[in-house]
Amino acid sequence: MNGFHFELHHVDACCAARHSVFHTPHGPVETPAFMPVGTSGSVKGLTIEQLHATGTQVVLGNTYHLTLRPGEQVVAALGGLHRFMGWDGPILTDSGGFQLFSLAKMIKVTEEHAVFRSHIDGRRLELSPERAVAIQEALGSDVAMALDHVVGLPNRPEVIRDAAERTIRWARRCRDAASRPDQALFGIIQGGLDTRLRTECAEQLADLDLPGYAIGGLSVGEKPEEMYRVLDATVPVMSADRPRYLMGVGRPEDLLAAIGRGVDLFDCVMPTRNGRNAMAFTDEGCLRLRNLQFERDERPLQPDCPCAACRRSRGYLRHLFMAGEMLGPILLSIHNLTFYQRLMADARRAIAEDRYEAFSAEKLSRWAAPPQL
Repeated sequence: MNGFHFELHHVDACCAARHSVFHTPHGPVETPAFMPVGTSGSVKGLTIEQLHATGTQVVLGNTYHLTLRPGEQVVAALGGLHRFMGWDGPILTDSGGFQLFSLAKMIKVTEEHAVFRSHIDGRRLELSPERAVAIQEALGSDVAMALDHVVGLPNRPEVIRDAAERTIRWARRCRDAASRPDQALFGIIQGGLDTRLRTECAEQLADLDLPGYAIGGLSVGEKPEEMYRVLDATVPVMSADRPRYLMGVGRPEDLLAAIGRGVDLFDCVMPTRNGRNAMAFTDEGCLRLRNLQFERDERPLQPDCPCAACRRSRGYLRHLFMAGEMLGPILLSIHNLTFYQRLMADARRAIAEDRYEAFSAEKLSRWAAPPQL
């Protein structure tokens, strides 16, 4: 495919963590990598310049939201999603499959397609595999996700199997509908917490010979230990010469656990959503800045962090939230994304030096300790 190439540089000597580069038409992505979520063509509250400053390499957009507003043809008429949002790096677009879970009460799923009612104005939207591909091709993202069927957990075994098997059939239809050589189509592995079903799904999707594969349908209500068990069974049967993407998982400790199991790419709203709600990620754990204890705290969130928020005091940042100033959520979103991107960069260095397990253990130990107040 035009402009796509995956290079596996190094696998840690003591675990499955790997350092790779995924080349796309809009530039390379060093992995492990975290993708901020720009659902509607914007990472909430941040300019493109601020997003670049966090160390972000690739961002995520959403097919469902962009087709509702402003519409993929509007985006196409304005030069495609890159030009529309002013981002010159790689973009991955989700297919809208997650909305089959998150908007389940507004959706009817058949073999042919999913039928939505817009959460904005109630109008009907039909999303088939072919339509999901057509929307993403109009948006012009570097990576398009195949339409999958996501169901909540826990669930009945027959419901989970039905969704997983439909996901495989839909992925085949997406592959057959795809026509842009400058867009890579990734398949999505489903199967709930059934490890046998997960491996079956992964093996059947591998037969489609897609440029990359994702693990979907996790972080939807299960315990972390259950997610790790699924990863232990699923990741080893995924193609080693393609990017591996864990969708929608964003707790820092879960990122480290997944990297150690061989996952390359991640996305989640957590750093920006938590930032908008006055929670800051730091090497000493999470700080909830609305707490009174930070009122007169002169220290930065994290002394060695280069972000704009860490040039202010904790007391000032708390004041912004207490006063309802929009600068508070912006600064904490910048800080949290910077924290995530630095974590990924540090993980890449640790893998290259065969010390990822020690690196991960040290981070987890510091996060588990009570924060120094």
